[in-house]
Amino acid sequence: MLKYFISTCFVFCFFLGNAQDKPIDTKPKDTVVYKQPYGLRVGVDLSRPTISFFEEEYTGLEFVGDYRLSLKYYLAAELGNEKRTRQEDVYNFTTSGSYIKIGFDYNTYANWYGEQNMIYAGARVAFSTFKHTINNYQIFDSNRYWSPDGFQESGNGPIELENRNETWLEAVLGIKTELFANIYLGASVRLGAIVTNPKVNEGEFSNLFIPGFNKVTDNSIFGIGYNFSISYFLPLYKKAKKPKADKEIPQPIEEEN
Repeated sequence: MLKYFISTCFVFCFFLGNAQDKPIDTKPKDTVVYKQPYGLRVGVDLSRPTISFFEEEYTGLEFVGDYRLSLKYYLAAELGNEKRTRQEDVYNFTTSGSYIKIGFDYNTYANWYGEQNMIYAGARVAFSTFKHTINNYQIFDSNRYWSPDGFQESGNGPIELENRNETWLEAVLGIKTELFANIYLGASVRLGAIVTNPKVNEGEFSNLFIPGFNKVTDNSIFGIGYNFSISYFLPLYKKAKKPKADKEIPQPIEEEN
């Protein structure tokens, strides 16, 4: 009987010694799974209808949307239509057309659990198709007898310049904050750079205003835009947020005898 008792003690001591070789992790484990909502957010730009209300020479409408791809990245797009009449120094013109912008947004804001706010940076590839109508213009007249100021009104009537198009790239900075459940208010500023410059025949008018890009200035490819949007988020599914991997617990170093 004593022999069996001694053998059992030896086996117990063996397993106890092996167990003490491995450190005991006393850090509490978070077993709660945090799931983030993924889905489609669609809305409308508020600035263009507001400008249309106060300015008779302008009408515009833009729809905005994004789709969450991952924890930080969103597929984003804008689709719109604009019509604007402008009076420049020697001509008056009307531009009307549509545009589309497609790209991505990267959310730099670290939300608390349950929040879906955004402070983001993004990029777009944009394309616009439009037409110009030159309503009236003045031409330079070297005969100052009939035009003392050097210019006289053209009598040719409106000139239609159709099938115009332009492509540009945009850098975007913006914010989106949740006002109510799934209702978001957003704002963004955009710097665009034209990447195509279709040639026009000599004597024709160049692109004066590009829907979605804004006014075109001489000898410059850059344009600035903005929007203020209200949108609704439609959650389609939820995806668990991957927890950060814990650092490995260092193993004890055995001293050499």
